[in-house]
Amino acid sequence: MKDIIVAITGASSGIGEATARYLTERGAKVVLGARNADKLKAIVADIEAAGGEAAYVVADVAKRDDVAALVAAATDRFGKLDVFVANAGAMPIGALDDLALDEWDQMVDVNVKGVLWSIAAALPVFRRQKHGHFIAIASTAARKVVPNMAVYAGTKAAVVAICEGLRQEVAGEIRVTTLIPGYTATNFADHISDERLRDQIAAGGSMAMPAKSIAAAIEYAILQPGNVNVGEIVIRPTAQA
Repeated sequence: MKDIIVAITGASSGIGEATARYLTERGAKVVLGARNADKLKAIVADIEAAGGEAAYVVADVAKRDDVAALVAAATDRFGKLDVFVANAGAMPIGALDDLALDEWDQMVDVNVKGVLWSIAAALPVFRRQKHGHFIAIASTAARKVVPNMAVYAGTKAAVVAICEGLRQEVAGEIRVTTLIPGYTATNFADHISDERLRDQIAAGGSMAMPAKSIAAAIEYAILQPGNVNVGEIVIRPTAQA
């Protein structure tokens, strides 16, 4: 991972934070994007104190200019961008009968448009460089739809479809990987307004994987030879059916 430049969205907690810490420990240089400046600043300080190199940009992936600024910060500071990890996500799940229109908007804006704005920001850089690796975090909800997760599952299925289309279009020059994780130890349950569902999702924490497991899978995809593209990685806790 030495001197590989990685931009990561949703990097203030969960999978994004774990990936930033994991990759910098192995020599990568990272630029972190998220909405919480205080958390980003603290993570960057930790990475630098451990001898790593990192920077951050306050960025909301629902805003295309913010994502463009994240990519610009990476190329301005390091002169290139090798990997973009589109990790930011929203999961305020609930029954369709609840008609939680604002929450539906949020999931589409973050989970789908956020990935599109990430592609729009990173792809021109990758094309100019004639190399790059776009990695998106989906979910096993894209493969197994259950009650109360219809909209969330739909957005994650869209991520899988968009990234597969991108992979085919850029084949031969740019790599595209979709990570499809199951239960992972993050703070996603905090997004859920329905108390019963929040408790139900939180209960899954007893079998959840550490976020570091996803970071390791990301490293695996990055470190393949240049002529090898890992298109998808499905990773679940052993206990998850």
